[in-house]
Order: sequence, then C-alpha cells, then structure tokens
Amino acid sequence: MSAAEAKAPASSGGYPKGRARRAQIVAAAAAVYADAGYHGASLREIAKRAGISHVGLLYYFPDREALLAAVLEDRDVQDTDRLGPTESSPLAVVRHLLDLAGHNARQPGMVELYVRLAAEAFADEHPAHGYFTRHYGQVRDYVHHALLEMDEQGLLRDGVDARAAAVGFVALMDGLQVQWLTSPDEVDMARTLRFYVQQILKEPLEPVEPVD
Repeated sequence: MSAAEAKAPASSGGYPKGRARRAQIVAAAAAVYADAGYHGASLREIAKRAGISHVGLLYYFPDREALLAAVLEDRDVQDTDRLGPTESSPLAVVRHLLDLAGHNARQPGMVELYVRLAAEAFADEHPAHGYFTRHYGQVRDYVHHALLEMDEQGLLRDGVDARAAAVGFVALMDGLQVQWLTSPDEVDMARTLRFYVQQILKEPLEPVEPVD
C-alpha cells in the first residue's frame, strides 16, 4: 500500500485498509517474536511474514520500539478478551490477574519482549514510553479499585493500605517476570502472587482452575 492510499479518507476505504494493514503487521510481529525471541526477530522477517516490503512496514512503524509497543498493546487487548473476569466482583479481578500470571508463564517470548522494553522505556522520548505510562497507571488503578471494594466488604486485613498494596502487587508482578526469565524452574509467578494476595486477605483465597 502506498502512502497516498494509507492517508486517503475513510470514505474511500483508505483508513480501514490502513488499520487492517497495521493489525496484520502487529500479528505477524507477535508471531515472529514468539518463534524467534527478542534478538532473533528482525523487521525484515516481520515484513516478510506480513506480506509487505521492509519500506512498507517502516511507513506504519518507523522503528522497532514503536512496533514492539503496538504488539504489547494488542497483547493487552487479547489477554483481557481471553482471561478477563466473567463476574463483577473484586475477587474476580484478583483471580483474573493470577490467571494472567499463569498464562504469561506459557508465553516466554512475549514476557521477554515486555521486560526488555519496560527497562528501556522510562525515558520520555522512547517510542514505548506512552504505552508503559498508560499501562502501569491503568493496572495500578485496576488493582487499587478492586482492593478498595474488598476493604469495604471487610475482606482485607486490618491496616492494609489499598493504594500501597496495589503498587506493591504491580511491582511484584513485573519483578517476578524478570526472575522467571532468569530461573523459570525456580520461580512460580502465579503461586508467588497468590501468596502475596493471601497476606492481605482475612480469608483464604479459593483456588481456581488455570486458564490457557
């Protein structure tokens, strides 16, 4: 697709085509990173898998980091669709995040991608900085609201600060991914997160079946 086609107004079909092509590239990139890992994947291979030229890929994603951020954003949407809570309750939110930790343990390529990019994206000028700023803010708020509801229902131990506990949960979730990549046979991410949650609850958290 040419630049003119991608920039054409929606009435001519240009915008939908552009969105479809972006989605095609992101899907191809996710597959390549899952197969080849962070260092084994190249933009040329991703372009080939997506059925476009290298120059065509660079029109939509001018650098590797911008494409990686798009892959992670797409992963977030897919994870929510696949693993999101089926009931509206704070405990369902917590179980969803524990399920997500178990699911991540079966996605080493994506976990490596996330960890590497997160370590680089703290700088304002980094292409993925906006993604991680939004991501961390949303996840902290997600957990915080769930813990506030649990506190109102009398489920949290006395003295637990919901905001601090939410920040700690997100930090633990990310830190565990680094440890797991280093020692996958020694670190159980879902089990460790469950242990953390159990320390702030008054009652035992019922086990749930793992989700693929």
